[in-house]
Amino acid sequence: MKQWKSEGSGEIDRKRLGSCGDNVILEDGVRIFHPENVHFGDNVYIGHDTIVKGYYKHELRIGSHSWIGPNCFLHGAGGLHIGEYSGIGPAVRIHGAAHIEGGNPKEATVFAPLKYSPIKIEQNCNIGIGATILGGVTIGAHSKVGAGAVVTRSMPPYSVAVGIPAKVIRSRI
Repeated sequence: MKQWKSEGSGEIDRKRLGSCGDNVILEDGVRIFHPENVHFGDNVYIGHDTIVKGYYKHELRIGSHSWIGPNCFLHGAGGLHIGEYSGIGPAVRIHGAAHIEGGNPKEATVFAPLKYSPIKIEQNCNIGIGATILGGVTIGAHSKVGAGAVVTRSMPPYSVAVGIPAKVIRSRI
């Protein structure tokens, strides 16, 4: 059986971050894992009790003038880039890793190998409360994702997507 290893407490030491711009606000309860692969631009706000998991293989970048709401889970597996002037609502989940199917059916899924896919949220996007964004997705610039949506496919710029799975319902051009 696989042995689990702790990634540490996630306590913040800004000196260990890959990079950290000016005026970065990290509210109480924010935890940052693999800080060496976490990069914040200028004027970034991260709400209380948010988990920022840089990943040992990939980078997690949050662009300048971006706002991350409380209780979010941002996982950098596969690489995560959030563009400038973007807003991520409370309780949003972003995760680029998934278990690969087709292994030994008698083995626990939690031990199956992982596939990592990048996630890119381009500049000036708005992600609604409780949305989930999965690996391999690009959300085009100036787009909006509705509250509670589950984004499994890329969205073009200036679009609005809602639902489970999320579907583009209109263009904002």
